[in-house]
Amino acid sequence: MDDDCAVDALLRARDEGATVFDTSDVYGLGHSQRLLGRMLAQVPRASIRITSTVGAFRGTSVNAYRSLILHGQVEQSLENLGVESLDVLTLHYTDFGPRDQYLQEARETLEALRDLGRVKALAMRTPKRLGSEAGAAGTRHQMTTARFAFLVQQLRPEVITVPFSPLSQPPPEHGTDGREEDEDIFSFARRHGVATMITRPLGLGLLTGKHRPGASFGPGDIRSSLTPPVLQAVQRGLQPLRDRFGSTPNDLARVALLYCLRRCPDSIVLTGFTSAQQAAANYQGLQSELSEADHQFVDAAYADLRAELEEASQLRSKETASVPCTPGAGRPAQEAEER
Repeated sequence: MDDDCAVDALLRARDEGATVFDTSDVYGLGHSQRLLGRMLAQVPRASIRITSTVGAFRGTSVNAYRSLILHGQVEQSLENLGVESLDVLTLHYTDFGPRDQYLQEARETLEALRDLGRVKALAMRTPKRLGSEAGAAGTRHQMTTARFAFLVQQLRPEVITVPFSPLSQPPPEHGTDGREEDEDIFSFARRHGVATMITRPLGLGLLTGKHRPGASFGPGDIRSSLTPPVLQAVQRGLQPLRDRFGSTPNDLARVALLYCLRRCPDSIVLTGFTSAQQAAANYQGLQSELSEADHQFVDAAYADLRAELEEASQLRSKETASVPCTPGAGRPAQEAEER
């Protein structure tokens, strides 16, 4: 999008009431930060909180959290933004090298950045839910509950960011039964006195209803792996909400955002926008609350959608498992491809 339009959208979001803006050094390789810096130059700094992510880019270092690299990432982000400090610094990954050999160095560097006033608070990204084991052993994108709790103890973050949307299993309304291994991420955060920020409240845009079966996504887009049956299930699940609240993407976005704000009332909700008009729509849609009957209807509709997506996922898993993967075994290759 045009840079001037992007800055106008940021200014409009602030005028509508946005107080927290999230960016990263790898979003456009600093371009996102520089655009945000243009907006910051036009408003009182004290009226805005800036969160920025580091750790996704390590340059030629063996690890992104070596002291020199970590200092460099923060200082470059501050220069891009044109500010003296970050309100929240978010660690993109929790990969501290084999056997966490760089964890102590990273912890000391983060403490030094806090002492210098360059970073006011630290944030960590978390799995969607506690209690789930890593999906693929050794990946830096997922972690077990025990490891996450260990890193919270070691790094002492003030903020946890968590992807959450109506497609996620909702947190229990009355907490857990007291067993730590069963608690959700929001209960975990409250128990540790940590703030939460929700990301992806619109389910990567799927909950706006814009992406229909056959939709094409750009190279590297995480949604490119979504199959037509999944997109069809989303469209079917959204239809009751269209019928009751309106069929436009703005109508559906409003319902999804109100759902997140109600389910997670003490969390900051981060949502994206691509124009001043969309930024305004995000906020203006929140000015009229839903009735209790509407909330119950929304909860039921999203529960049905989650169930349908789970069924589609299980069906896909069964079909995949039925295709032989041993060369020369089972059905001919052509038949396997058709399945």
